[in-house]
Amino acid sequence: MTLLSAANLAKNYGATRVLHGLDAEFSAGESVAVLGQSGSGKTTLLSLLAGLEAPDQGEVRFDGTDLASLNPDALARLRGRNMGIIFQEYHLVPSLTARENVALPLEILRERDAGARADALLQRVGLAARAGHFPHQLSGGEQQRVAIARALAPGPRLLFADEPTGNLDEATAEEVESLIFSLIAERGLTAIVVTHNRELAAKCSRVLTLHLGRFA
Repeated sequence: MTLLSAANLAKNYGATRVLHGLDAEFSAGESVAVLGQSGSGKTTLLSLLAGLEAPDQGEVRFDGTDLASLNPDALARLRGRNMGIIFQEYHLVPSLTARENVALPLEILRERDAGARADALLQRVGLAARAGHFPHQLSGGEQQRVAIARALAPGPRLLFADEPTGNLDEATAEEVESLIFSLIAERGLTAIVVTHNRELAAKCSRVLTLHLGRFA
């Protein structure tokens, strides 16, 4: 079953066309790598697929719903409940503890058991003992583990990962990659992993190669 699709997707920044009429389908339960060098349009594609930006041409559909048909509040609700995003730069809230960062999306969704679910996820990613620490007190690998737990907190169907190990040393990157793919398998997630790393891409069930805004 197709969970996410893009049709004739294009995006411009000023006079520069970054994506050129892309078509893609992502089936429920598969992991797909979008592989490409810096400047190929990978992060822009992720932003469009996740509804963080609107395309200049074409459409993105999640479970049959055209994201462009939703008002901002409805789009935020759909994304908040169905999509988790892991960023290269972690994007943790510096004034919140690890536990509070993981609980945040659940609190936004007004889930009553936010704290307990945050604790369970921090336990799963190996950070139960660091739950009360702030981001600046954590290593890069620990911050990314918190970010992974936060992305998974609402129980999404679709996980996006944008260069999830790009800021980590080789040993830590391997640990985080192993954790991400274990969690994808455990939860039966559809995953789209944006990367320039061919070894990381090879861990996915399918690879799309992006070059100068077009699939190669």
